[in-house]
Amino acid sequence: MTLLWSTSVFPWMKPSPCPEFDQGCETATPLQFLVLYTSFALISVGAGCVRPCSIAFGADQVNNKEDPNNERVLDSFFQWYYGSTGLSAVIALTLVVYIQDQFGWLIGFAVPASLMVLSLMAFLLGSPLYVQVNPKKSLFIGLIQVSVAAFRKRKISLSLPDAVAHYFNGNDSNIRTPTDDLRCLNKACFIVDAERELNPDGSAKDPWSLSTVENVESLKAVLRLIPMWSTGVMMLVILNNNFTTLQAKIMDRHITSGFEIPPGSFGVISVVT
Repeated sequence: MTLLWSTSVFPWMKPSPCPEFDQGCETATPLQFLVLYTSFALISVGAGCVRPCSIAFGADQVNNKEDPNNERVLDSFFQWYYGSTGLSAVIALTLVVYIQDQFGWLIGFAVPASLMVLSLMAFLLGSPLYVQVNPKKSLFIGLIQVSVAAFRKRKISLSLPDAVAHYFNGNDSNIRTPTDDLRCLNKACFIVDAERELNPDGSAKDPWSLSTVENVESLKAVLRLIPMWSTGVMMLVILNNNFTTLQAKIMDRHITSGFEIPPGSFGVISVVT
């Protein structure tokens, strides 16, 4: 965000000013394009890393499995999180866009850049107070191991009468049996030969051939989210395009004779609805 703001501060980072209807305007240089696209890329990567992690990190701060009201507390946290996220989007599309439209990019970019610095400082100052959950083994590797183990055991049958007793739960797993949907993945946690697949302490000798029921259910949960995730991607693609802004620029946006809605603020309609 600071790099994007610098394109409005330093003259060498942007083309020379040009009248709106002048046909002989100077084009941006490759270096200017590089700085601009780099700032966009850094903003995208930063937002993509922060958004999914912030909600999980916040949930860790209020999650207490020993509290009988833990579920209600988590529900309240998620409601406040998404509510504040929607409110921040409304403020960004109204107040910040109005500042950019009225006072130019120099001040318009300085406002979100300053807010970003303040939020980072506030986050770092609270570091001693945070609940820090120790990381476990990589979830992604576990999901890949389930796929590989299920493929290796694709020819076995799960129709045995005592099949439930043959599922591998692991030493610290809370899930005892897999669900019936996507049964082909259940083969990944099915014990074919206990002497060959298990160590004396009950752990799996090869996690790429025998996975836990918990890992199998985690992969199923990810697969169930794919329809929701894929449709959400298309919705965000539609919301992030510039067609709404370009159409709003040719509209009569006057509410009164002295107030005109900035074209960039029309995106707030999608957030509110």
